[in-house]
Amino acid sequence: MKRCCISFEKTIEGIMKKAFWDSLQAQLSEDPPVYDHAIKLLGEIKESLLSFLLPGHTRLRNQINEVLDLELIKQEAENGALHIPKLADFIIGMMGTLCAPIRDDEIKIIRDISDVVALFREIFTVLDLMKLDMVNFAISSIRPHLMKQSVEYERKSFQEFFDKQHGSLDITTKWLQEAASDVLSSDSNISVPGGAVAAAAPEISTLCPTTVLNHAYVTLLKLDHVNRLFPETVLMDQSRFEEMQMELNQLIIIAAVLLVIYNMTGAAISGLSGFLDRLKRIIKVLLTGMHSLSFHLAEAMVSMSEQICVEVNNCLSQHGFSPLTTEKETVLKGQIQAISSSDNSVRKLIDLRIQTFLKMHLVSSNPKLVAVPGGLGPIGSELEEITIKFLHLVNYNKLVFGPYYDTILTKVLKKDDSQIPGISEKEQLSEG
Repeated sequence: MKRCCISFEKTIEGIMKKAFWDSLQAQLSEDPPVYDHAIKLLGEIKESLLSFLLPGHTRLRNQINEVLDLELIKQEAENGALHIPKLADFIIGMMGTLCAPIRDDEIKIIRDISDVVALFREIFTVLDLMKLDMVNFAISSIRPHLMKQSVEYERKSFQEFFDKQHGSLDITTKWLQEAASDVLSSDSNISVPGGAVAAAAPEISTLCPTTVLNHAYVTLLKLDHVNRLFPETVLMDQSRFEEMQMELNQLIIIAAVLLVIYNMTGAAISGLSGFLDRLKRIIKVLLTGMHSLSFHLAEAMVSMSEQICVEVNNCLSQHGFSPLTTEKETVLKGQIQAISSSDNSVRKLIDLRIQTFLKMHLVSSNPKLVAVPGGLGPIGSELEEITIKFLHLVNYNKLVFGPYYDTILTKVLKKDDSQIPGISEKEQLSEG
């Protein structure tokens, strides 16, 4: 109902605007021309231009008031001496002076318009864009201040809640301890030249706190939300992490299936982007509801393998290639069905590459330079969307709870077995 009302309002608004512009065209077409509507528009343009000025723009303000003097313009209209193109040149020039560089192309387009009605219409369109630019600039200017206030408020509120509970950040501490153990285990398994394993396992005290924390965040996307409690410091964002986890689980299967398909068919269909998109749509449809209790992934993968083989054979035939042999078809179906297992090697490989991709973004000063790992290209756009959401969530959480993490990690990485509480009020204030 609400959508219908909005659509109706837009329709009425469009009709009224068209009627106004038609009326302006009719007035200017009279002999002699009538400038009532045009003068009203000039007054609105004048107010818009003045609204862009800062207090120190005295010279520009004087110019606008002098050239767009409405009383003088009315007298010129009455005496048949009003020259709208001249006023338009001044307006466009002033807009070019006040607009953001991104609007330069729009300004150039306006300069080439000779029809007065079309010119007025485009001027107002660009003025609206300039107002939007000004609002966005104002928001971007105060965003750091708003962010700081938000961080301080959330940190203070959490500290008050923590103090009232007389507890400790046990779950957060365990989460970070496990992350440190994971990183330590990963580092100790790194091979050295010659194929041997590093002789001396690294000490936990040598681990980088940032590396441990970033790994901990990524593990939240693998957490068993049914049997594990979420860390206190990210509890408010649990639903968001769970949503991203479900999206990633589906992407992992999609990427794994596509990797298996393209490894089997080789160069025959590798360059057909349209076919890739079709396969993705089919896989997504068959995975619909995969996180519901009634969904059986193994059964879905059987249906998927059958349909994929049909699609692949049709595509090969259409492009002059021989369809898959019975043997290859059987192998392809088997490999696709095997992806239903969480221990499947292809699925685990894709999962690991996504985790690495997310960690690279967390440490990169320019995320745009982070290359998409092999095998993830087909899900690149979807992965980018999730990565952006993940980064926003993690970076804000770091700002709010950074002091808590510093305190806990300092003790965890020093093998301090004593109880690790939340930071004291004194530490909290000093960090803020």
